[in-house]
Amino acid sequence: MLWTANTIMRKFSSSSAYYQNKLKLALIGQSLFGQEVYTNLRKQGHKVVGVFTVPDKDGKADPLAVVAEKDGTPVFKFPRWRVKGKPIPEVVEAYKAVGAELNVMPFCSQFIPMNVIDFPKHGSIIYHPSILPRHRGASAINWTLIEGDKKAGFSIFWADDGLDTGPVLLQKECPVEPNDTVDTLYNRFLFPEGIKAMVEAVQLIADGKAPKIPQSEEGASYEGIQKKSNAKVNMAQPAEAIHNWIRGHDKVPGAWVVIDGKPVTLYSSSMLSGSLPAGQPIEVEGASQPGLIAKSGLVLFGSDGKALQVKNLQFEDGKMIPASKYFSSEETASLDLTDDEKKMAEEIRAIWKGILSNVPGIDETTDFFKSGAASMDVVRLVEEVKQKCGGVQLQNEDVYMATTFQSFIQMFVRRLRGEDQEEELVIDYATKDVNNMTVKMPYQCFINGKFENAEDGKTYNTVNPTDGSVICKVSYASVADVDRAVSAAKEAFYDGPWGKMNPRDRGRLLYRVADLMEEHQEELATIEAIDSGAVYTLALKTHVGMSIQTFRYFAGWCDKIQGSTIPINQARPNRNLTFTKKEPLGVCAIVIPWNYPLMMLAWKSAACLAAGNTLVLKPAQVTPLTALKFAELTVKAGIPKGVINIVPGSGGLVGQRMSDHPDIRKLGFTGSTPIGKQIMKSCAVSNLKKVSLELGGKSPLIIFSDCDMDKAVRMGMSSVYFNKGENCIAAGRLFVEDSIHDEYIRRVVEEIKKMKIGDPLDRSTDHGPQNHKAHLDKLVEYCEIGVKEGATLVCGGRQVDRPGFFMEPTVFTDVEDHMFIAKEESFGPVMVVSKFKDGDVDGVLSRANDTEFGLASGVFTRDINKAMYVSERLEAGTVFVNTYNKTDVAAPFGGFKQSGFGKDLGEEALHEYLRTKAVTVEY
Repeated sequence: MLWTANTIMRKFSSSSAYYQNKLKLALIGQSLFGQEVYTNLRKQGHKVVGVFTVPDKDGKADPLAVVAEKDGTPVFKFPRWRVKGKPIPEVVEAYKAVGAELNVMPFCSQFIPMNVIDFPKHGSIIYHPSILPRHRGASAINWTLIEGDKKAGFSIFWADDGLDTGPVLLQKECPVEPNDTVDTLYNRFLFPEGIKAMVEAVQLIADGKAPKIPQSEEGASYEGIQKKSNAKVNMAQPAEAIHNWIRGHDKVPGAWVVIDGKPVTLYSSSMLSGSLPAGQPIEVEGASQPGLIAKSGLVLFGSDGKALQVKNLQFEDGKMIPASKYFSSEETASLDLTDDEKKMAEEIRAIWKGILSNVPGIDETTDFFKSGAASMDVVRLVEEVKQKCGGVQLQNEDVYMATTFQSFIQMFVRRLRGEDQEEELVIDYATKDVNNMTVKMPYQCFINGKFENAEDGKTYNTVNPTDGSVICKVSYASVADVDRAVSAAKEAFYDGPWGKMNPRDRGRLLYRVADLMEEHQEELATIEAIDSGAVYTLALKTHVGMSIQTFRYFAGWCDKIQGSTIPINQARPNRNLTFTKKEPLGVCAIVIPWNYPLMMLAWKSAACLAAGNTLVLKPAQVTPLTALKFAELTVKAGIPKGVINIVPGSGGLVGQRMSDHPDIRKLGFTGSTPIGKQIMKSCAVSNLKKVSLELGGKSPLIIFSDCDMDKAVRMGMSSVYFNKGENCIAAGRLFVEDSIHDEYIRRVVEEIKKMKIGDPLDRSTDHGPQNHKAHLDKLVEYCEIGVKEGATLVCGGRQVDRPGFFMEPTVFTDVEDHMFIAKEESFGPVMVVSKFKDGDVDGVLSRANDTEFGLASGVFTRDINKAMYVSERLEAGTVFVNTYNKTDVAAPFGGFKQSGFGKDLGEEALHEYLRTKAVTVEY
């Protein structure tokens, strides 16, 4: 479940006994890693008496120095500790003066003398990115990948006078995924877990519990630092070995081959699975057969005949291109510029000159990077050009693709003219012949207008609950994928056409989305049925039908979002005008549940988009397919790239990163109350992002003896069994007046016997499978608890004896208020019934409201006065009178108490995705 890692960390960090002993520490190192170790050690109560880091570079202090100086910690920036192998006395004395009891070296690029290493009472500990004794040395992570190790990890060891040979204090390890790079390993495991481990190691020392495990010589290895000169790929080896070599050198120093007699560096390698793509042959020096330039990249072949794929290429001049564009990159035909374009070119030349101040002049052949530009200069160039030439969309990557002034101008002018056409959307479908049609289902992450694998290549199975079979493998997004999606959404909001679009045009695109969903409604309903277990006829009407209505409804709101003028107290003779503006928030995150996969997407994303935001959406891990199909339809509708991003995966990775991400300004969540609470905490700590929550329910339905019995039976059953009970507003507890209780139960059981349980694609099926196996098991356990507590099981309570995840429609009576099933939500086809005394209106109201949930409620009575009295006193966001489940796109929906806050649907939903700005003008 979501937040597991954080829960463990909280337990780890809150133990007062564990952190009873504290130490005085010297931190020797640098980088963001060093900064995080420093910050976390101080949080645990250790005193950092001195920070020893590298000198400022280009006027900028190292991140470790920045945070330490801000805290008032003594900071020393020695350019070196030794001269000709001998310690510098004044440097060593300055170090000794701080009086550290332990040296902590999280990341250190300098050679530290042994009289410093050994000086503190407890000596020194160092972080090393390998499972020592294997891969000792500075390129340890690289060699883990190069040699195809199945495990990666890190060690915290005691420093000695050898080369990474001191005793080990602790080690942690993780599996190496097939397409891991140095970056993905570092971001996923080595960085976050390494910080925790450094804190743990220090505390073990403080508590006198730190081991000193001698390193074994068995399996010990040392490989030198990789340099560009020895990073050439040996093509005469199996494809996997070539892949390992390339990813082990990505991004530094970069593995290279010779193509057309020129060295070309290879980036973003992955093993090729499936059929070989069509492409144009290209000679690669030393390869057993020519490579292929395909739409997906450069395909290379190993000596074993297997293939790998490379996404990006870099030439000697520093220019980087997508591998698929290799042949088109040779086209050098220059454009004839108009007078206005020439004027812009000169303005851009001035920007280049301002950045490359060390260059005497900027001519056509001036290379941005060879002239000394760095990564921050790339950002400056892009932003200055965009500011000067509004309306032109540039990204940092464009500079790497056009490194000379001439090529940059050519690229800029083509972009200005609109000659850079969007690439055709490439989708690698999973197909299935079902329901008298062939459904085509995207299964990859959808980021920045493209379907692509998760960065680490990881996948998982999505399962058909009707028979337990695997539908297809779906990309399992990583933290890095979330970051890419957020970056794309941020770019689309601030710099893309979406943020500048006329609201009426935005509405037109959302209408087009609704039209395409309607055109594909049978396919969408079929996918919903096989992926979530929804009965096809219900999926067609509700899951898909209401989704279409929702997009049409909010498309109509796009050009009707408005502020107001406000009369304020004016100090004469001044005249003032105060008005409010409604503005979009920016990048929004949406996390949806598995019971209505497409409809929950529509309820939240339609309002989000209508308000002008961009979004990153995580579908439920068990039901990702309609969300990914929806993404395909949005491209056909013309929604600009980056506006909508879909990242399937786990809550613990994807959901957590969304909550923590500093660039996300709003998170909308539908799910359980415990997870909603964790989301609020994470969103508050990260950047106080806005949150709306639709959480658990235990909705009461009160049925009085003066009701329309036929309707009360029919609607009462619908209130429980609609969508197999997987319904957030399902009646969690029915209160039936004593005088009609027995008749009501008898008629309900009669109707249950008529229900057809079976294949959701069968048009006559009433009741389909539960969404997934774990949920079915939970429902069976729920019913067992009800029986043990003394409730009467009238019918059901068991799994249906057939393949798949089917649960019998269930009825419990004689349920007392203290029982588990009276208080907890089943989220399944379980009717929980309690009696109440005839005429005891206030008594049943008190019992109905005796819950921390307040999502929905209902009352059946022919007495309008009684109906109004009860509806006014029921503590729930929605009250149904003589009906149930009747939601509409125009009516706001949301809960009270621990059922959450914020609204979906209706005009109020727009306010969840808008902010109000007050403007006062004196004239």
